[in-house]
Amino acid sequence: MSNKKSIRFFNDHEVRAVWDEERNQWWFSVLDILGAINEQDDHEKNRNY
Repeated sequence: MSNKKSIRFFNDHEVRAVWDEERNQWWFSVLDILGAINEQDDHEKNRNY
């Protein structure tokens, strides 16, 4: 199994992503997406959602 790791940007915030070769799809970090939507950089605070 081969996975590619990548950093994507959403609203100028970094969002971690991993490519799943087996399923041909990207997986994104929910905590990073919540942080981008709420403009919050602290991962611990994002966990409260």
